[in-house]
Amino acid sequence: MTRALILFAHGARAATWAAPFERLRELTQARVPDVPVSLAFLELMEPRLPERVAELAAQGVTALTVVPVFLGQGGHLLRDLPLIVEQLHLDHPDMHITVSGAVGEDASVLAAMTDFCVAQL
Repeated sequence: MTRALILFAHGARAATWAAPFERLRELTQARVPDVPVSLAFLELMEPRLPERVAELAAQGVTALTVVPVFLGQGGHLLRDLPLIVEQLHLDHPDMHITVSGAVGEDASVLAAMTDFCVAQL
């Protein structure tokens, strides 16, 4: 089984918006050098999630974890992402796809953000 990890972000019109997500991707890749780590976007930026998953499937990936790098479970994660993932299951029936919760809802992420906010005083 070949695994991969996709960091899934919203996307924006300004190309510079993606810079922190690319840094996150690089830091994550450094921690798991044997697992391909990539970015995919919901809208406004490329690659979109379906295109990135198709590329990984073509490379032989059979187990995929999607991590939404969103602060919370808003409409995009509650409505849009499940529909996209449902279609991905149809398009790639041999690929096991797991979607984690929003990164911003994790207690350790919230603790790190709290530390940053307090340090600004």
